Order: sequence, then structure tokens, then C-alpha cells
Amino acid sequence: MSGPFILRFTLFDSRSISPLQELKLIGEFGLKNKREVWRVKYTLAKVRKAARELLTLEEKDPKRLFEGNALLRRLVRIGVLPEDRMKLDYILGLRVEDFLERRLQTQVFKLGLAKSIHHARVLIRLSHIRVRRQVVDVPSFIVRLDSQKHIDFSLKSPFGGGRPGRVKRRNMRKAAEGGGDAEDDE
Repeated sequence: MSGPFILRFTLFDSRSISPLQELKLIGEFGLKNKREVWRVKYTLAKVRKAARELLTLEEKDPKRLFEGNALLRRLVRIGVLPEDRMKLDYILGLRVEDFLERRLQTQVFKLGLAKSIHHARVLIRLSHIRVRRQVVDVPSFIVRLDSQKHIDFSLKSPFGGGRPGRVKRRNMRKAAEGGGDAEDDE
């Protein structure tokens, strides 16, 4: 005799991401590999699971009120959830793209500090970008809404008015040497 049939795999979910869609996300957001997509998917899954558990509680339950408000405020603060959608039901509709939009790499590109999404990643890794006064060299840094307007080039970066780059220093040195010789000849 066999026991009851147990479904050992999940059925297709409209919110799940196929491998082809993962590749599109990698290209669109300039990610290094699929692991970065999976990490964001895991974060989204944890947030949605917490929201689902809170939705099972009664509306006036103190745990639902306290933890639900904390979860909503956190998502609004990082800019994943708009302020006009501060309900637990809306958390279930979040997508991976909503979290990827809040990465520092994406924000640097959208602000026009980089020529491409890949250039933005390089600038961040080479410590050319700061958020407020802190130099950030992690492309996956999640930018809060209040910090978004403070993304700029680092003060020590050649792009931000710091020490000139290698080529510019070489050209300045040549100009100084060439300018000195020209004055002696005349």
C-alpha cells in the first residue's frame, strides 16, 4: 500500500523568475552573476513571508500592528514601497526589480554619474562614489530615499575635484617641462 500522493515540487508561480529572465535582469541592472539575483530573490521571499504571516493574524493583534508597521516603514524608507501603499497586502505584490532599482549601482547610473550601468559598477568598486560623506565601494548597497540626493563623487576622486588621474598628471608634467624649454629657447 502506498501513502497519499505528496506534491514534491512547486507549481509554476507567476512571480517566479525563469533562468532566461534572470539573464535579462543581469543585463538590465549590470549584475555580476546569478547569485546576485538569487540574493535579492531571497530577501524578497523573506519580506513576503513575514507579510504573509502577519496577514494571518487578526487586524487588532498587537504583534501584527507593531511588526507590520515596522516592516512597512522599513520598505518605505528604502524606497521599495510607495508611501501611498502602506498596507501589508501591497508587500505581496513586490517584485525583484523593485529591490534592484534601489541598488547604488542603479542609482549612480540613473543620476547620470556614469555612462552605463557597467561603468557605474566600476566607479563604485574603485571608490569614486560616496553617499553623504561615506565612500561606498559596494555596488549592491541599498540606497535609502533620504540618502538618494546625497550620492556624489568622492572628494579624493579625480571626478570629484580630487588629485588628478595618471594621464592628466603625465600631461601636466610634460606641459611643465615643455613650457620651461620653450622659454629657454626664446
